[in-house]
Amino acid sequence: MQIRVFIAGLILLIAFPSWAQNANVEYSAGLSPSNNTRPAYQLLLDAYLVSEGPAIERGVVWRVFRDKADIDGKLPVIATARGGSASINLNSGTYLVHAAFGRAGASKRINIGAENLAESFILQAGGLVLNAETANHVIQPKHLRFSIFERQQNEEGQRKMIAPNVEPNKIVQLNEGTYHVLSRYGTINATVRADLEVKAGQVTKAVLQHRGAGVSLRLVSRPGGDPVANTSWSVFTEDGDNVFSSQLVSPFLVLAEGSYEAVVRNGDDNYRRTFAVRSGENAAIEVLLE
Repeated sequence: MQIRVFIAGLILLIAFPSWAQNANVEYSAGLSPSNNTRPAYQLLLDAYLVSEGPAIERGVVWRVFRDKADIDGKLPVIATARGGSASINLNSGTYLVHAAFGRAGASKRINIGAENLAESFILQAGGLVLNAETANHVIQPKHLRFSIFERQQNEEGQRKMIAPNVEPNKIVQLNEGTYHVLSRYGTINATVRADLEVKAGQVTKAVLQHRGAGVSLRLVSRPGGDPVANTSWSVFTEDGDNVFSSQLVSPFLVLAEGSYEAVVRNGDDNYRRTFAVRSGENAAIEVLLE
């Protein structure tokens, strides 16, 4: 399988307007410092993709948790802020603070004493932009989706899902590392997989190569004629596996390269035709009434 990979600069990931504002803060009900008489101090927060880069100006989600779990075993969320840099008022104490930027994130345990405190989070994150083509032909975005997984498998051979149903040409922010990517062309059996590396402060653009094509099916009384109504379709692989069923008059589907048989039912009669799918060559398959 071929993969074309390009590395773009940091600016593509954080090119936000200069007017981007500090994060807006929301305090959980009953947990705001204003609800008690204890003095509150400012916790000033900034997030960076890499230590030598500029602060991220927007798109960060900050969450501040208590450091002790509640009766349900969960850490209560005290405050949430969305934007760029954040200023959160907190009473003295110990907190767990998490910064999320897309699918990238970092956490710190922070102690607030009797003064304001500033903390910087280095996410060590980058971006991943995914696309795919078949036989050097562009695939329409509506037929293409990606899923991003952790690279490592568990004891059962499964990988943890990081980001499902990712559209092509969309930047996905991820912590630095190697990820397993599944690309689906259509929804049936045209898939490819790849392990891709994300580097901190950079955008990785990858173009995966599919081997498949689109197929439209029609039952006709003569070649090139109008499709006959009242049809029920099934498509089988060369090994006899049923990979597609539809009651549409002229369904469109995407299949991996290979040999198939189309079976269409019209009334009490069945009609069959074998056909081949060649990578990048969309085709109209006609089954004749005989």
